[in-house]
Amino acid sequence: MSAWPGKYVIGLTGNIATGKSVIRRMLEHLGAYGIDADALTHRAMAKGAPAYGPIVQHFGQWILAPDGQIDRTKLGRIAFADPEALKHLESIIHPFVRQAIDVLIRRAPQAVIVIEAIKLIEGGLSQVCDGVWVVQASPEAQATRLMQKRGLSETDTRTRIMAQGPQAEKIKAAHVVINNDGSFETAWQQVVNAWNAIGAKTTEPEPEPEPTKIEPGQLLIQKAGPKQAEEIAAFITRHNKEKKHISRSDIMAAFGERAYMLILRDKHLIGLVGWQVENLVVRVVEFYLDPRLQLTDAVPALIND
Repeated sequence: MSAWPGKYVIGLTGNIATGKSVIRRMLEHLGAYGIDADALTHRAMAKGAPAYGPIVQHFGQWILAPDGQIDRTKLGRIAFADPEALKHLESIIHPFVRQAIDVLIRRAPQAVIVIEAIKLIEGGLSQVCDGVWVVQASPEAQATRLMQKRGLSETDTRTRIMAQGPQAEKIKAAHVVINNDGSFETAWQQVVNAWNAIGAKTTEPEPEPEPTKIEPGQLLIQKAGPKQAEEIAAFITRHNKEKKHISRSDIMAAFGERAYMLILRDKHLIGLVGWQVENLVVRVVEFYLDPRLQLTDAVPALIND
């Protein structure tokens, strides 16, 4: 039983660049409330945040960027090359992250919570979770993701991968193992199966309740799910300025990073918004409208929903 009554808490972990965030977002699409411990770590060490001073005092002013913020690349080169330095850094940050996680879980209305944390097991957070899910990927897939998504050199990539404990050790502690070497859809099916196995109420988010009466021409805002990937792909293909063809697979992959809100009129899709949520902060990353829909009509409908 987790430390939070009334909540079922999934602890999600895996080594660097195994695709943990993609799996967390899949669980969010299924109805879980997601917490990104890595994002909380970044906030905790931001200028003016509680971990900023102790980190700078221990590692020195040279880790600071020109704007005074901690340069995480510089800090990472020290921490990932020296186990003792990494251990000390974690001893500074982890207590603040644990406090933030506790607050977020207590405030979340959802019954199922997923905490993504690379040090879930090593830091003891797994002990207060109902289940431990481990995401695994091959070293080749890890290296490719690090170099492509984070722009790391081959040397820095190898250093970061080697600084992690063996994946096999995490798998020993797992209740669920997700293999994330293949396609988004392959991983999605694994997640759905595991979600059903824990007794979650539904394998997809409950549809937004429609008004009892919708007048002709009235706008309806609806959260999308992976089942609507083909419709979303066709709409973006028609309306993106670059005239780029978007496939169903592209949208399925995008669901690993964001959620979509659909704008419907008379059951027809006439607009959509792609957005990301990280620890209660919402950021719009895509916005497409049919030319027949005025921005002045779409924005109020989205805000009021």
